[in-house]
Amino acid sequence: MAQIYELSQAAHERLTAELAELTSHGRTDIARKIETAREMGDLSENGDYHAAKEEQGKMEARIGHLNALLENAVIIEHLGEVDTVASGTIVTLTYEGDDDEERYLIGMIEEQRDGLDVISPTSPLGSALLGKKVGETASFSAPGGDLTVEIKAIDI
Repeated sequence: MAQIYELSQAAHERLTAELAELTSHGRTDIARKIETAREMGDLSENGDYHAAKEEQGKMEARIGHLNALLENAVIIEHLGEVDTVASGTIVTLTYEGDDDEERYLIGMIEEQRDGLDVISPTSPLGSALLGKKVGETASFSAPGGDLTVEIKAIDI
């Protein structure tokens, strides 16, 4: 069974637009760059050709990633206020022994916005936070040992 990817409507639209751009203009632009570089002669020592082919490889990998992601995407929507941590929510928390508040978006890196750090819901911290409410604590194992956080706020 394929992995399901939870995306907001905004992220889904942005990724769909990126895929359309890459598969149309992106591929055309790369083909032009490769053709121009081929016209320069010997391909074995042609830096422009090798750079264009490398760019083409990276772009095709991104296209493949976006296709797989969008094919298995489920759009999540949070209507009104949310009272529990879930994918697509922004959680404000403090680490035990530290009064500094930190804000994280729970979701895929593709959801990144507003300069927020993103925590995968499948990461140790992300999975510990899922389903928790404001005022509750969550403990998880980190490379430096076990950590505990307190949830201060949940937003969308």
